[in-house]
Amino acid sequence: MKRITLTICAIFITAIFCNLYAQSEAEMKAWMEYMTPGDIHKMLAKSDGEWNEDMSLWMAPDAPVQKNTATCINKMILGGRYQSSAHTGSFNGMPFEGISTVAFDNAKKTFTTTWIDNMGTGIMVMEGKWDDKTKTLNTKGKETDPMTGKDMMVRETLQIIDDDTQKMEMFMTPAGGKEYKSMEIMLTRKK
Repeated sequence: MKRITLTICAIFITAIFCNLYAQSEAEMKAWMEYMTPGDIHKMLAKSDGEWNEDMSLWMAPDAPVQKNTATCINKMILGGRYQSSAHTGSFNGMPFEGISTVAFDNAKKTFTTTWIDNMGTGIMVMEGKWDDKTKTLNTKGKETDPMTGKDMMVRETLQIIDDDTQKMEMFMTPAGGKEYKSMEIMLTRKK
């Protein structure tokens, strides 16, 4: 009887260790896939470099368009896992600086973008998907409405027209209001 009990215990312990080993192998494989830049990251890297930005801005749905120019430098960081962009220019005669990041989460299969600039003190965070048919990144998120201090819904599209041309459009929905186009930026690669 003792021998049978010991054999059963040995089988049980072996099964537990085999299961733990299999779990750690699966976990290691999942982490490796999560951390390894893929085709989407290579696509982002194609936008690395210096770009000119022709900006059109609308401060309200019925406001006249304001035109400005800026430049940006895109650069893949952290081993090609994220793209960081530094934007500089002017806005109504004031110096303008902004920093954005773009991430593609291999596990969630979604993009996350962030934006900060010297025209505010908050962080805009958006998530979305890539549409291969239209070559457009479609994201949605929130930013702070400085008039109310509350969240305002934001939607953004970034269309890759060709290797040297991109079009970004931003749409805002103020609390209790309707969505309107607040910004359009035509980006052309510096040669």
